[in-house]
Amino acid sequence: MLPEVKMSSSAFKLWREASDMHARSRFGGFYYLLAWCLLWLTSRSPTQNLWLWLAGGLLLLAFVALRILHEPREQRGEVALQHWLRQHWLLMLLQALLWGLMLAGIELSRALDVSHLMVMLTAVVFATAMAFTFPMRRGPCALAMLLIYLPATAVKFWQERTAPGESVALLVYLAYMMLFLYRWHREYRIGLEREMRLRQHSEELDQRSRTDALTGLGNRYQFNVLLANWLASVRRQHSPLALVLLDIDWFKQVNDRHGHSAGDLCLHLFAERMRKVFRRDSDILLRLGGEEFAVLMPHTSLEQALQLAERFRRELEQEPLQLPALNLSITCSIGVGDYLPLCDDSPEAFYKRVDDALYQAKSKGRNRVELA
Repeated sequence: MLPEVKMSSSAFKLWREASDMHARSRFGGFYYLLAWCLLWLTSRSPTQNLWLWLAGGLLLLAFVALRILHEPREQRGEVALQHWLRQHWLLMLLQALLWGLMLAGIELSRALDVSHLMVMLTAVVFATAMAFTFPMRRGPCALAMLLIYLPATAVKFWQERTAPGESVALLVYLAYMMLFLYRWHREYRIGLEREMRLRQHSEELDQRSRTDALTGLGNRYQFNVLLANWLASVRRQHSPLALVLLDIDWFKQVNDRHGHSAGDLCLHLFAERMRKVFRRDSDILLRLGGEEFAVLMPHTSLEQALQLAERFRRELEQEPLQLPALNLSITCSIGVGDYLPLCDDSPEAFYKRVDDALYQAKSKGRNRVELA
């Protein structure tokens, strides 16, 4: 089965359908081969016409191999999944047609001498199994049922034209199974919609657990996870990783003088200003708590990180944050560091080293950048 990944709703439905189709049909071809062997062994003369029985067995064995080998593999796009599903349904329909013709051939042949009851029971069982196992797409499934069921039923009706009662009963059962296919198809789609809603709900909860509600930046939990993951990555790839820690100067005075609503708006505007400067795709912006923020910068040298940090400090000093009826001259202290394998034996050690640089910037008068 395909491993689950993040994708759109429509792609998820196709991915789930392909996964279910592959899981349910992979070894389904063996049942055709097993039923063929049972028909052969229950015939009145199993040792006669061996070449016919073996030829039919080889054809069914080829379909066994095709169904096993036809895997969705790593296909993710909607077009690729639709293409795989069409191919797999074509394979299923071809085998259904082959099986229906083989059963009809047994009905017509006197040489094979197989019980009519066994033939019709096999057609009924396989058509029922098709409806129960593959209700994902109602049209192809109904066609497969007809291909399995109708050839042998038509032969039986032709042979018993004067007493068609059994054939009529078989057709009534087929209509009954079509109604159940409609029901099973609806239940499959309802289950799929329910699974998709649960998946979306789970993703929303996961996103909320990783996001700071006030600023929309990543929170401390996400910072801890990402820092550990990126450190493991840079150790393997020997690529640079920089960390910028920012702390708003004298933020307590904003709350004390203007109220907490002004303080919340200040934090929001500060985060927006961060987005304007640290706007590269690789920059990861986070709020660690209170008035402390961070920018995790993969594939970034210490010099690049220092330039961006100084640019942010300077622009914040020159262009105050604009609050309604207020013009706050907010500054910030910044600590900048890059990952050093010989110094940082853990994510905590790396963070502490940069955090120490931030506190040096505050102790030296604030509104400055210090290197770790």
